Amino acid sequence: MDTEAQHTERDRSSHPSDSEQPSDPEGPEERSRSALTGWITQWVPGGRITVAVLGLLMFLLLFSTFVLQPFQIPSGSMERGLRIGDRVLVNKLAYRFGDGPRRGDVVVFDGTGLFGPGDYIKRVVGVGGDHVVCCDREGRVQVNGQSVDESAFLYPGDRPSTVPFDVVVPDGTLFVLGDHRSASSDSRDHLGSPGGGMVPVGEVIGRADWIVWPFGHATHLDRPDAYARVPDAEAGESPGGTSGGAVGAVSGGVSGGARRSEGADG
Repeated sequence: MDTEAQHTERDRSSHPSDSEQPSDPEGPEERSRSALTGWITQWVPGGRITVAVLGLLMFLLLFSTFVLQPFQIPSGSMERGLRIGDRVLVNKLAYRFGDGPRRGDVVVFDGTGLFGPGDYIKRVVGVGGDHVVCCDREGRVQVNGQSVDESAFLYPGDRPSTVPFDVVVPDGTLFVLGDHRSASSDSRDHLGSPGGGMVPVGEVIGRADWIVWPFGHATHLDRPDAYARVPDAEAGESPGGTSGGAVGAVSGGVSGGARRSEGADG
């Protein structure tokens, strides 16, 4: 028996055939992606770092446009809770799905043609169908027959209003007031103007949910219990006869773009 021949056959069978080629670890898609990345980093100054920074900026721009928008408080109309220079985060998805603004919410809206140029921030006191009166025998704002205790957020020393009013809020609109009533230009100041001082729900940019700057003043903006106890408007009280618990969702979503208020009482 030829033992040398046997060893030769065993050695030959233990190695892959010369015709077999190692598999390509990268498919066509991976190679194309690598080539594209290489081309971008070659022609963009700064290479991969610049591309990463541009991608991050694009993400932040889209996030600010459609999800959360920072807003700087331009005046003292919402003191004591919101002070001049505070930065708040406006939730632009708050009213995109489901119910619309509720009484007590702090909202940012486009006041162009309503209160003046730019964006404004105010508290929602009445929604579509609500009967809002000031003032009751104790000097408080009354909504649908329910007196509202605003002492938790009203500016110290301020009265709920020195201007009497008695309005029914039309459907699809909001009646808004600043917390610093003596320093706020709001729905009361435009009762005789076209629109009666009401803010169309479609002009609402979003709900202010957080104070994020300065850090020592950072907090979540909760809806006051006083407004949560207000009953819905009775059917037939408003021209449209709808409930006042919450107006419908903002038509077509929220306004886009990051805008800062130019109004003195934003």
